[in-house]
Amino acid sequence: MITQTHTAPLHVVIAGGGVAGLEALMALRVLARDRVAITLLAPDHEFRYRPMTVAEPFTIARAGHRSLAAIAADFDARVVVGALDRVVPAEHQIVTRAGEQIEYDALIIACGTRIRPAFEGAITIDDRDLGATLRGLVQDVEQGYTSEIAFVAPTQGFWPLPLYELALLTAQRAYDMNATVDISIVSPESAPLALLGSGISRELSRLLHHAAITFHGSSFAQLAHGELTLQPSAIRLRPGRIVALPLLEGPQITGVPTDPRGFIPVGDHGEVLGMEGIYAAGDATSYPIKHGGIAAQQADGVAEAIAARAGVAIKQTPLRPVIRAMLLTGTEPRFLEAELAHDGAFNSTVSDICPWDPPAKIVARHLGPYLADTARYAARG
Repeated sequence: MITQTHTAPLHVVIAGGGVAGLEALMALRVLARDRVAITLLAPDHEFRYRPMTVAEPFTIARAGHRSLAAIAADFDARVVVGALDRVVPAEHQIVTRAGEQIEYDALIIACGTRIRPAFEGAITIDDRDLGATLRGLVQDVEQGYTSEIAFVAPTQGFWPLPLYELALLTAQRAYDMNATVDISIVSPESAPLALLGSGISRELSRLLHHAAITFHGSSFAQLAHGELTLQPSAIRLRPGRIVALPLLEGPQITGVPTDPRGFIPVGDHGEVLGMEGIYAAGDATSYPIKHGGIAAQQADGVAEAIAARAGVAIKQTPLRPVIRAMLLTGTEPRFLEAELAHDGAFNSTVSDICPWDPPAKIVARHLGPYLADTARYAARG
C-alpha cells in the first residue's frame, strides 16, 4: 500500500487519445476522483475504434468514432489538440509539435506507434484507413480479377491477428462470390498465433485449413520484382497481390529513453525507467505484444500508480497480461483468451460464445463499458 499526500489536485497530462490514453483517463477519474486534474493531449478530435477496420473493406462493419471532447467532458478532463514532441523532465513540462508548453505533476505517454512499409510494392495494412486501402483488392476478388494473394508478416511482428482475419475474410468473400483465389500466409511464426498457446493456434490452423489457406510458417520473406522468396526453405511465390503487415517503430519523443526501435522501456507499474513522475502505456512501450487489451491493462496499472501518488490508499498490482480478442472469420467469430502462466508461456482457449461482457474486440475495464453504454457509465451521469 503506497500513499502520498497532496493538498492540491495532482495535474496529470495524458499524451494520446487511443485505447491506452482513454483507459488511463477513465481509470484515474474513478480511482483518484478530485485528487487529480487531467489534461488529455491528442492529435485528433476523435477516438476511432480501430480494431474493427479489418471489416471495412468487406462492408460488414465499420469502426466507430467518438468525440474526444465529449469523452473528456464525461470524465472532467481538459482536451488540448496537439502531438507530444518532447519532454523536459527537469521542469516537469512537455512541449507539443506546435510549441505549446504544458506543465505536469505526472505524465502518461500513450502515443502509439509509427508505421512504415515492410515491403516495397506490397499493400501495407494500415488500420488508420484500411477500408480505402483494401477495398479495391476485395472488388478484384469479387469480380474474378485476382487469382492469388499472399498475406505476409515481416520478421518484426507485434500482433499478427489482423493478417489472419483479412485472409479468412477474403477467402470467405471469394467463396460467396464463387471465385477461385489461392490464398497463402507467410509468417515467421512456427504455427498460426503460436505465441498465444496451443489452444488458439490449433483452432486457427483448423480454420485456415477449412478455408483452403496455405500457411508458410517459420518463413522470412524477401520481395523483389513481384516475387516472394521464403527463407530458409527457398520457396518462391509470385502472387498477383501481396498484403503485408507494417513495420512498427516507437514514437521517438525527445527527452524520453527508448530502445533501438524507439519504444519506451517501463517498469512493473508502467513507470518510465529512470524518470520521476513519467509513465507510459500501450503500443509506445517496449512490451512485445501490441494489442489494445494489453494497452488497457497497462493503463490501469499506471492509473493505480498515479492514484497512489495523489494520496489514494491502493494496492498496486504488476502487469500480468491476459489477452482477450475477437477473431473475425467471415462466418461466426471466435473469441480467444490467453493468460500468461508462471513459466512465461500463454495458456489459451477458444469459444464460439463471447465469455466477456460487453462483447468487443478490445476488452478494457473502463473503456469497454463506457463505449457500450456511454450514458450509464459516464462519471458525470
